[in-house]
Amino acid sequence: MADTPFIRLHPEDSVLIARRAAPEGTPVGPNVVTRARIPPGHKVALRPHAPGEAVKRYGQIIGFATQPIAPGEWVHTQNCGMGEFDKDYAWGVDARPTLYVPEPARFMGILRPDGRVATRNYIGIVTSVNCSAHVASLIADAFKRNPFTGSDPLAEFPNVDGVVALTHKTGCGMGDNEGLRILRRTLAGYARHVNFSHVIAIGLGCEVNQISGLLEEQNLAGRLRNMDIQSMGGTRKTVEAGIAFVREVLAEANQVHRQEVPASHLTIALQCGGSDGYSGITANPALGHASDLLVRHGGTVILSETPETYGAEHLLTRRATSRDVGEKLVGLMRWWEEYAARGQAELNSNPSPGNKAGGLTTILEKSLGAMAKAGTSNLTAVYDYAEPVTEKGFVFMDTPGYDPVAATGQVAGGANMVCFTTGRGSVFGCKPAPSIKLATNSAMYERMEEDMDVNCGTILSGRESVEECGERIFQLILRVASGERTKSENYDFGGAEFAPWPIGATM
Repeated sequence: MADTPFIRLHPEDSVLIARRAAPEGTPVGPNVVTRARIPPGHKVALRPHAPGEAVKRYGQIIGFATQPIAPGEWVHTQNCGMGEFDKDYAWGVDARPTLYVPEPARFMGILRPDGRVATRNYIGIVTSVNCSAHVASLIADAFKRNPFTGSDPLAEFPNVDGVVALTHKTGCGMGDNEGLRILRRTLAGYARHVNFSHVIAIGLGCEVNQISGLLEEQNLAGRLRNMDIQSMGGTRKTVEAGIAFVREVLAEANQVHRQEVPASHLTIALQCGGSDGYSGITANPALGHASDLLVRHGGTVILSETPETYGAEHLLTRRATSRDVGEKLVGLMRWWEEYAARGQAELNSNPSPGNKAGGLTTILEKSLGAMAKAGTSNLTAVYDYAEPVTEKGFVFMDTPGYDPVAATGQVAGGANMVCFTTGRGSVFGCKPAPSIKLATNSAMYERMEEDMDVNCGTILSGRESVEECGERIFQLILRVASGERTKSENYDFGGAEFAPWPIGATM
């Protein structure tokens, strides 16, 4: 593959993918040359397409010709668009017994008293409403490490990874509706998260999302300390009380030690952002191989971003362990069609300008590449946003495609790590879960090496197979779960990225 200018991913494909920029006149196939410059990661037609004819990549439909396309022509938004086509859901026909390994891999985790295993050890500050966000941040800032100067208020507590304030933009101006329920479910997921040793909740006092209601609805009594600014007597008194609470629990939080535990305790949030034409060729399938390995070792992986699975859901229903699981996934797609229509949008508006610049033309093409993160394992369950994940293996969670919102739901559901693929160069963290960044191409990795953990461009150059890169990712997952810091952790990413799904009307 490294010696050819183009890649054909499937025998049925009608387009090839440029490994690098291909000037006009570059040979494409027998008696076919490029008719114009093809940017890296973009598509070139291998054969003629009549208007309305399907364009195929991965052996699947990624769009339809909107005008005649000649062999050797650049295929992109100017001549390829969406269209309707039938999907065969074939419920469960590809589901197979999982081949579990006889001796699961192990990592050095933090065993909590309830038997759950953490990969990190944070103290958390959750907020009921945006009006308490600044106060929560002031409390956390008193314990903040500076990644550039090296100053560390927690130097005496080496087993505490940090104090993080999780602030957001909602919590009031809403009714007792779906938006409030999702917010409370998300906050409760973080309050219970295994990577938090202690949690404090800060409210204003008069908001719709009353802390008392959160505690009752989500059965959080005794799990977290709570206070509101109005009852405490204002900003200064609340900040002082919050700082005092953290200082009170630091010694206890520090009394943890890592011990060897099986990889079955790992739950990985699978994410992609800033995707490009290489995402579905390198980083996503390599992460998919690592996902399959983790499932075989007894662990759990969560695929999400429902709008970025749209158009590829029929390939997941084939792997569903039951028809009910498959039908729930398809039901989510119908809901998103209606949701987009209510907002006078369409799901094909999902590919961002950066995605399109990187070679992705339609949401169908993006979805087919994105779902590769989940490998080939059976789909065992489908969850609502921020719902606790209890099934093992490969599961799906309904989330928007916007990365911070999607990852927030996955971590609320129990993910204790994140693996995030990117082609354009997304910088991202997701406290309290460490985030591993996987670059799809070597050029971006070399440009942003301080932010990227793994270069999957080695697959494109032929230096590694998908399986070899996936094994490398799996070994890194075990090391990071054992305490090795990621690039995003070095820059203290992960607090500002907390973003609950703000569904529903703001009044």
